[in-house]
Amino acid sequence: MVSRLERTRFAAWWWTVDRLLLAALLALMLAGIILSLAASPPVASRLGLDPFYFVNRHVLYLIPALAVMLATSFLPPRHIRRLAVIVFIVSLLLVAATLHYGAEVKGARRWIVLLGINIQPSEFLKPAFVILIAWLFGESARRPEMPANTFALALLLVAVAGLVLQPDFGQTMLVALVWSALFFLAGMRLVWVGGLGGAAALGLATAYMLIPHVARRIERFRDPSSGDTFNIDQALESFQRGGWFGRGPGEGTVKRILPESHTDFVFAVAAEEFGIVLCLLLVALFTFIVVRALRHASRNEDPFARFAAAGLAVLLGLQSAINMAVNLHLMPAKGMTLPFISYGGSSMISLAYGMGMLLALTRERPRAELLAREGALAAAESPA
Repeated sequence: MVSRLERTRFAAWWWTVDRLLLAALLALMLAGIILSLAASPPVASRLGLDPFYFVNRHVLYLIPALAVMLATSFLPPRHIRRLAVIVFIVSLLLVAATLHYGAEVKGARRWIVLLGINIQPSEFLKPAFVILIAWLFGESARRPEMPANTFALALLLVAVAGLVLQPDFGQTMLVALVWSALFFLAGMRLVWVGGLGGAAALGLATAYMLIPHVARRIERFRDPSSGDTFNIDQALESFQRGGWFGRGPGEGTVKRILPESHTDFVFAVAAEEFGIVLCLLLVALFTFIVVRALRHASRNEDPFARFAAAGLAVLLGLQSAINMAVNLHLMPAKGMTLPFISYGGSSMISLAYGMGMLLALTRERPRAELLAREGALAAAESPA
């Protein structure tokens, strides 16, 4: 037990971090290990690998992810901003590099090999992007004369351009939605609502007309008879076969025939083997994290911390909602992982980085500390 009287850095962290939020994130990570054990062995066997190949790698990725999340949760807001600038610039450069050096998979270049490790740079771009946008909107609230909104729009266009060129429309949509949510929280005018909605509709129409695989996915969603809908059909059937309480661990069949049952369709595996009850528990966990983070954000007097915490919560909530919606055939396939549940090193570590920042930004800080920080910022900005 850590005493409140201790003056160590760990004690200060332990008594200020939101332990319920931390526990919910750890519960998601534990659920990810269990569902990896359920979903990945048949996939590994089909590829001629050891049955527990993906399970072992999932746990292997989880170790640095947990370390990143906990280490980041110790950082003060100033260091969070500085680190986000570095991560964003490096990620953006790597996104550009994938266009020339990345391997092409299903018509897209999203992965690059560095030191023998496959990395998806766009995953790390997202949380860093949220922090930078939150800082700009926070500065706009503090100093209206600063053209922060213009810089935020320019940053969005740069990020979207890199993602579209890969192309990765799922991540593009996610980044644009989070940006719009933060812009709304920052006091978006109605004219901007119409402008952004029109731009989004135009972008979707352009992608539909010019990019064949986008058109095919939308058509298959609108009319299942227009193409191959095997993956979605099997995912939907898994919910029916599992019922409320599932067929039991190891008794599922969808994981034996779906090539992406350990990544994009792990939610369907959970439904078949553990039932809709477990799926609802996962939804409840995600909802708890998002709502609790938004509650912290609404009470925070620092504009940057308020926007950043809200943005990271929206990022997690939207990504999990998109993955589950695809499994339930509520929207076209996006290739989006289920946070901390799906297999994937880049996704897991980047999410851990984002949630570490969320834990850091929602820590309880005395009002005196906040006032001192604001005074230091004002002193630094005033002319000598």
